[in-house]
Amino acid sequence: MEQTLEFTLPDEAATSELGRRLAGLSRRGDVFALSGTLGMGKSVLARAFIQQLCGAAEVPSPTFTLVQTYSAPDFEIYHFDLYRLKTAEEIFELGIEDAMYQAVCLIEWPEKMRPYVPFDAIWINFASLSSGGRKITISSDSPEKWRRLAELEKKQ
Repeated sequence: MEQTLEFTLPDEAATSELGRRLAGLSRRGDVFALSGTLGMGKSVLARAFIQQLCGAAEVPSPTFTLVQTYSAPDFEIYHFDLYRLKTAEEIFELGIEDAMYQAVCLIEWPEKMRPYVPFDAIWINFASLSSGGRKITISSDSPEKWRRLAELEKKQ
């Protein structure tokens, strides 16, 4: 059963903070599906997530390379940007299968691979608010992942 959390984030700093908090809850095999239109903050959240775990000074968007990898202490992190893919099957050329099981994946534009998104992925949907902030909805069908995500609500 899918459960959801909602956050209203007023600015980029709040989006980065959520990314850092999610990083602290992540485990090998987690797939974070970052969904939303252009300019919603997907890359901001991913960058803060990666910096929290890897201390990387620079975290470029993988818009043109399609994937960037980073070494965290307990696992690798794969940051995918699927915006430019034409078909869902193109993901297999990126090594996504192994990454989803052996690493942590941050996938921007997961809609592009929809039939192949793992059933237990953590979906993070970004939507704009008229106030200029963002509404973030986090959902998952996985009871194990949901137990970890519930920690976010305690600190809200």
